[in-house]
Amino acid sequence: MNLHIVLYEPEIPQNTGNIMRTCVAIGAKLHLIEPMGFQIDESKLKRSALDYYEHLDYTVYPNYQTFAEKNPGTYLFLSRYGKKNYADIHYQDLKQPLYLIFGKESTGIDKKILAKHIEDCYRIPTTDKVRSLNLSNAVAIVAFEVLRQHDYEGLIEHEPETHKGKDFLDQFKE
Repeated sequence: MNLHIVLYEPEIPQNTGNIMRTCVAIGAKLHLIEPMGFQIDESKLKRSALDYYEHLDYTVYPNYQTFAEKNPGTYLFLSRYGKKNYADIHYQDLKQPLYLIFGKESTGIDKKILAKHIEDCYRIPTTDKVRSLNLSNAVAIVAFEVLRQHDYEGLIEHEPETHKGKDFLDQFKE
């Protein structure tokens, strides 16, 4: 699975830090499109990403156009304005690199970009009581649906031996 997470002009370092950690956990590359509401080396960002920061594969782009020119593949835009459900996509049928594009916390992805790609805009269903979900939660929801449809390819389904190990809790049996 060639999965990419794209953040269009992210504003909140803690959200981006959480997304960085998620990208490391799932083996996805992170793409950050400027301007951002923080510096990439900001302590809040690194604190959210914890000690996983060194394992992160990421690229920063000065604008959306530069990102699009350098990254061919399938683009899916996640937006409250999407008219289709993200879970209805058959991700396993997509053969090109997959780019999940999420917008900045305050206003989302530029409306002109969304209008140009209206057929590729998807929504996470919610009630009418909220405009949108937290950015890091939205990334995790959609990314794990993609991975679920690929049978979690490349991921470990138990506690790895490099940490506590899959039988760690056995020592606590009475």
